[in-house]
Amino acid sequence: MKTNRRRFLGHGSAVVLGAMPSLVSRAVMADEGTRSNRNGKILVVIQMSGGNDGINTIVPYADEGYAKHRKKLRLPTDRLLKINDSVGFHPSMRSAADLLEQGKLGIVQGVGYPNPSRSHDTSMAIWHSAQVGDEDVLRSHGWLGMAMDAARKKTDDPDMILVGDESQPLAIQSRRSTAVTLSSLTDLRLRQPAHAQPKPTSDQASEFSLAQFVDQTMQDAIATASALERNTEGGADGSAKYPTTRIGRRMQTISTMVKSGFQTPIYYAIQSGYDTHAAQLPSHSRLLREFSDATKAFLDDIEASGLSDQVCVMGFSEFGRRVAENNSEGTDHGTAGPVFLAGNRVRSGLTGTTPKLTDLVDGDLQMSTDFRNVYQEVTQAWLGISELQAAESPSSLKLFDA
Repeated sequence: MKTNRRRFLGHGSAVVLGAMPSLVSRAVMADEGTRSNRNGKILVVIQMSGGNDGINTIVPYADEGYAKHRKKLRLPTDRLLKINDSVGFHPSMRSAADLLEQGKLGIVQGVGYPNPSRSHDTSMAIWHSAQVGDEDVLRSHGWLGMAMDAARKKTDDPDMILVGDESQPLAIQSRRSTAVTLSSLTDLRLRQPAHAQPKPTSDQASEFSLAQFVDQTMQDAIATASALERNTEGGADGSAKYPTTRIGRRMQTISTMVKSGFQTPIYYAIQSGYDTHAAQLPSHSRLLREFSDATKAFLDDIEASGLSDQVCVMGFSEFGRRVAENNSEGTDHGTAGPVFLAGNRVRSGLTGTTPKLTDLVDGDLQMSTDFRNVYQEVTQAWLGISELQAAESPSSLKLFDA
């Protein structure tokens, strides 16, 4: 297959960002103090990979099944951050509790799908594509990619950016929208090519080779990096203290791009480690603290920049864990779990029915909310894309304030 400019742009990462003139111009505009149009909504997705134990995240401490099934993993009631008289946050989620108190955190309970799979790959593919079924179902595009295809926005900026060093998830793959990958802003700090070719004149355009295009791409990336760095230095107000964790750094990178004037509506970050089959208590506590602290730091930063009404953070995992703990002081693959939505415009508090730990299906929680209804709310009520219909029936969740 012949390599051309379009395929190069579609499969690149940091170089792609530098190659797009619009990104350079927006970075320069922000650097010069001229704000570009930011009326569009922004969604930041945090993928909690591995299968988060929702039972020890939003803890149903008043459910008699909790003490029955969690002999060693049960969290003491007096350490929980109470939400109401029946559930509370894991003690490490102080930042999430603060967001809830500020009216900026929504928690959708019991989210899953019919006939759940306990396979990481299959369940993640289902969540990514919004297509329920076994591993034989053909899933070539993701729910966010399809949403961007339906939006058909006229812009040269990427529709979706994965911030991290992982492979692009199915969720942001599409038919015609642009998704790029950026490990960090330092990826843009590229050295000038030793034999960089000048841009061709109009007479030479037909002879503009891929090698010359790559050289020019490198030069554009350097220009983008320089403008972004100046904008970051000039815009730092110290109001948000990001944790020095991987997810903390990734959220800070996303914030920098949002504040720099990028018109990208979808940002994606992955936090791994939730597959807690053994010795769950310390690792799960650390992961929830990192997720909670990074989310709040990001929203504090966005608030200080005057963009808080335009940004929403969504946290999800491919499945929950089994209700009963295993013999290794951990938990095995389960089914339903909570989804988090954070931001100024989310409907704060608990939504949906908290699954009962005494009413199980083969030892697992019963789903009370179909994840496709959550997606429908996010795409329609938040992103304003009414053409996409992922759920089997209309959502009545009302996850966002009007």
